[in-house]
Amino acid sequence: MTHERIAAEKEAELGAWLRQRGSVLVGYSGGVDSTYLAVVARQALGRDAVLAVLGRSASVPAEQARSAEAIAYANDIPLRLVDTGEVQDPRYAANPVNRCYFCKSVLWEVLVPLARESGIETVVDGTNADDVGEYRPGAKAARENGVESPLADVGLTKAEIRVLSRERGLPTWSQPSSPCLASRIPYGSEVTTERLAQIERAEELLRALGITGDLRVRHHDDVARIELEPALIDYWLEPANARQLVDSVRSAGYRRVTVDLRGFRSGSLNVLEGVVAG
Repeated sequence: MTHERIAAEKEAELGAWLRQRGSVLVGYSGGVDSTYLAVVARQALGRDAVLAVLGRSASVPAEQARSAEAIAYANDIPLRLVDTGEVQDPRYAANPVNRCYFCKSVLWEVLVPLARESGIETVVDGTNADDVGEYRPGAKAARENGVESPLADVGLTKAEIRVLSRERGLPTWSQPSSPCLASRIPYGSEVTTERLAQIERAEELLRALGITGDLRVRHHDDVARIELEPALIDYWLEPANARQLVDSVRSAGYRRVTVDLRGFRSGSLNVLEGVVAG
């Protein structure tokens, strides 16, 4: 059986899973997984039985939020925007290793009551089958609030979701993963709106230079540690290109700029802090 056929069968299972619930509220970010889930839910259940909710805060890049709104509109998915304000929670702002737990707790404490008010019984997130084996403290908050993860339940992996998204013509199919901006700040360093805005600005400026694919600006006080896709590193280390890169990031307020020669690594701060194995 081909990989495409396996993915298609899992999608059929997902449709059945959703129809069994009848109506769902989707915790929606506009990323690869939650976009795919919202689109399939809209198709399986109809417009009146689906509500996508996008949490707005300083930890979500403005461009990401705008893109999420546009995608929901293009696919006729009912969308509501809510302010979550997790940065004002001192437990989150302290940036412990389980920071995501407090972030998701704030999110679900807003979304679950909203679902009840809307007559929706089931709240779902975009957790996929690959996520289950990773360090994700936010998953604990989801379980505590009764949030379900249908993509993981039917065994859909990130690669399969990308394939199925491409078949549906979704622009997110090739979109790089984009966790919240706070994930660029080392654990134990305070999360502030100023630091989040500085990170967002630095990454915007690098994108404006034409950098594509996975990109992170890791915040180390006055030092910006840039992670690029490995294939791009040599190009951006060429003197003329490096000057552009450094000048751009300095204009966001960093005094010193370094390019991590190991390249982009998802969750690299978890490795540095010893939360997960390198």
